[in-house]
Amino acid sequence: MAIDLRHPDAAYVSFWRERHMCTLTTIRPNGTPHVVAVGVTYDPEGGEKGIARVITNKHSRKVANVLAAGPGGAPVAVCQADGGRWATLEGRAVIRAEADAVADAVARYAERYGRTPSPNPDRVVIEITLTRGMGRA
Repeated sequence: MAIDLRHPDAAYVSFWRERHMCTLTTIRPNGTPHVVAVGVTYDPEGGEKGIARVITNKHSRKVANVLAAGPGGAPVAVCQADGGRWATLEGRAVIRAEADAVADAVARYAERYGRTPSPNPDRVVIEITLTRGMGRA
């Protein structure tokens, strides 16, 4: 079921605030998908259609995949499921390393997942400008 990202319904937004592990799918330079478990935060108010964020280490494969796509960003998807409920967000990802962007993403992660990650000087943010949402919450 398609979701209007400009006006997602309350159940969809609420589902993205519950504590669930998610997956992030990026594309490797050879064209194959790379899928990993991550924590994701969803900001329906960010940008034109919303922003999703993943905090990670700058040396990770997922970061390398996003960077390999070039300055225009990489097509990615994040997904979560819980029984018959599921939600997917798609968009273009870029890497943000600015201290304020990382701190904001860590604070959002701590709010959703109920714990603040330990400090990591190599932490960056995969910031996804959303283009499509799907799901059944």
